[in-house]
Amino acid sequence: MAADPGPSKPKQEPAMANPQVNAPEHVQVVPTGAALGAEIRGVDLSQPVPEATKALLRKAWAEHLVLLWRDQALPETTFLDAAAIFGETKEPAARKFQVAGGFTVGGKRIAIDPRVSLISNLDENGDPVKDNGTLGSYEVVWHTDNSYAEVPPAGSMLYAITLPVNGGGDTSFNNQYLAYEELPDDLKQAIQGRQQLHDASRNSAGILRPTVKLPTTPEEVPGPIHPLVRKHPVTGRPALYLGRRRDWPSSYIIGMSNEESERLLDRLWAHATQEKYAWKHVWKIGDLVLWDNRCTMHFRSEVDPKQARVLYRTVIRGEAVIAG
Repeated sequence: MAADPGPSKPKQEPAMANPQVNAPEHVQVVPTGAALGAEIRGVDLSQPVPEATKALLRKAWAEHLVLLWRDQALPETTFLDAAAIFGETKEPAARKFQVAGGFTVGGKRIAIDPRVSLISNLDENGDPVKDNGTLGSYEVVWHTDNSYAEVPPAGSMLYAITLPVNGGGDTSFNNQYLAYEELPDDLKQAIQGRQQLHDASRNSAGILRPTVKLPTTPEEVPGPIHPLVRKHPVTGRPALYLGRRRDWPSSYIIGMSNEESERLLDRLWAHATQEKYAWKHVWKIGDLVLWDNRCTMHFRSEVDPKQARVLYRTVIRGEAVIAG
């Protein structure tokens, strides 16, 4: 005779989300005190985010340009859900070059999910190196992500997984609204209505992209044409839009001689990258940072090539550039 199993246990109901987690009244937006940037406190992005809080976060992004969340636990690619609060995530422009260049999809340099970039200094064996064919451990000069695409992304989100023990790889951001507003009058007049070709040949560390020929003349520089001043589609504010610049021949201003273009770009870059427009972020594991590519640039300091550094990045679908 079978043993009496005893009284049946009540059915376990799935745990209900705590309605207080991520409630808008608990969210704090703490400005950095610099020209841009704010830390978001009181939000756990591994938990559901109510619509009212999403709206608050989008408002904070428009106001502060760069947002930081500390101590986020987002396994695998769940950081993509956080990015989706701000728009549709998409494949970054660099991936097609990496795939064409024979990088192993799902290896240490290119992720399986096409929406995810590995910002890493690991080689295919998982060892930290100086040059891994992507950004590696190099210094990454001031630039705007994917400005070399016909339709650049609205924003980028970066999530810290593995960081060097001794630091390095700090990321600085700058405010290109302010850079435009404070341009000397003669520079404002010089760039009014002007457009620039954005160099797609080299990545943000200056490394030639796989399958791309190094340009030897301005006519050989690949890339789209965008206005030097762009209007932000959400705020309506004008911002300088310089993108990136490499050793000549690289990005250049349409309708000018090489000499005129280089002189004007020299002045614009010197003005736009002044320290007073910038804020530097020192990374910790679990940090999540979102920035607006339509009105900021960013810079990364060199990384110790003997120490691993891995961050996950995604980009948010943008819109055609509007002349400012």
